[in-house]
Amino acid sequence: MARERRLAESFVEVADSLVEDFDVIDLLHRLSARCLELLDVSAAGTLLADTQGELQIVAASDEHARLLELFALQHDQGPSVECYRTGAARTNIDLARPESATDWPRFAARARETGHAATHAIPLRLRNRVVGTLHLCQNTPRKLGEDDIALAQALADVATIAILQQRTLEQSYVENNRLENALTSRILVEQVNGVLAERWSTSVDDAFDAFRSYARARHLRLSELAAQIIAGDFDTAVIPAPATAELRDHHS
Repeated sequence: MARERRLAESFVEVADSLVEDFDVIDLLHRLSARCLELLDVSAAGTLLADTQGELQIVAASDEHARLLELFALQHDQGPSVECYRTGAARTNIDLARPESATDWPRFAARARETGHAATHAIPLRLRNRVVGTLHLCQNTPRKLGEDDIALAQALADVATIAILQQRTLEQSYVENNRLENALTSRILVEQVNGVLAERWSTSVDDAFDAFRSYARARHLRLSELAAQIIAGDFDTAVIPAPATAELRDHHS
């Protein structure tokens, strides 16, 4: 029942995003977090294509997942890259099997080094248009069942609808602007994460959690707050430091 409740909450969150103006980055970070809650996976990441059709990492459940996706994009290989190009899901990929090393030698090796044993790539797709991928990793080789894979695809589908806001393909120029803005905003957010992590001597993940919590509590868009911080128009001292940083200060 608890899982069903969390599932219902996930779809309500996406439905709440179906408004004229919403935060794509925050939506996709919530999608990654919900995948960890609802599925037997240890990491999740979301990639979107820019106006040139090149994939960009937009959200990840943690810094290790983000770096793995960046590695895959830099070497142009891995399940997410293939999933985006074909529009077909790649699921239950055992990274220890020889075919994984043959298909994506560098990606498979790096994923194993990160501690992952299996991986999955789900397309973010609306009709025949693929706008990105949802990438899931497991630390154990246990296969995801058909129901879990169907759930992952459902979450990806409704997230795609939210991103495109049910625009028609004839209005693709509007859609491209929204996606491009999201990718640009993602760079600003990552810069702020780095600034806050250095200031608090904490991890990038903890810095982002504190930054995001502050923004959400005040109904601020992550991208707009990040832009103010980078421009020097916002005093980051008012953002409460994460508990890990406070603990360190107390002990020191």
